[in-house]
Amino acid sequence: MKRAISMLILAAPVALAAPLLAEDIAAPPMPAPGSVSAAQALEAWTRIEAVVTHPRCANCHVGSDNVPMWTLVGETRTRPHGMNINAGESRIGAETLMCSTCHVTSAMPNDMPQAPPHAGVDWQLAPVEMQWFGMSGRDICAQLKDPARNGGRDGAGLVEHLVHDANLKGTIHWGFVPGGGREPAPGGFENHLRDIQTWVAGGQPCPG
Repeated sequence: MKRAISMLILAAPVALAAPLLAEDIAAPPMPAPGSVSAAQALEAWTRIEAVVTHPRCANCHVGSDNVPMWTLVGETRTRPHGMNINAGESRIGAETLMCSTCHVTSAMPNDMPQAPPHAGVDWQLAPVEMQWFGMSGRDICAQLKDPARNGGRDGAGLVEHLVHDANLKGTIHWGFVPGGGREPAPGGFENHLRDIQTWVAGGQPCPG
């Protein structure tokens, strides 16, 4: 009996850790060269823009003031993060209060309303050159196609970035399944991934 109990105790951490393991998410095949028109790519961009300007995405893509934004459960108004939070030039709060103090790193579901959300990667602001909050869709489009401002990624790199984050249950993936009664970014992750592929295959056009 004691041996059985000991085995259960030893197995418990493994069972608890199981949901933290990454899933094997892969991108669907890229559209064939020449199969996507500029008009189709722009139509895809319209849906991409709705995602990147949504509070679930834009609230942590802020400017050089380093202040994350808040859109609380049940509200549509966006405001600066409560408690005078400033993530500093480090974008992780190293200068004042680490983001990870409240936003722990975990791939478990975000089921508790009003609790600080978490993801399978360290919580932080996006680099300042990737500011989306307060930016127009046209400006964000130009930024996303510019390797100097998108983390050095070409079109294929953007797709790879999304897939890598999803496999880690990262903050991009979280935006589509935020839990706790939060409004998700529109369309779902899989559709967003396909839209990025379509936009890339069509030459990454931006609205005029």
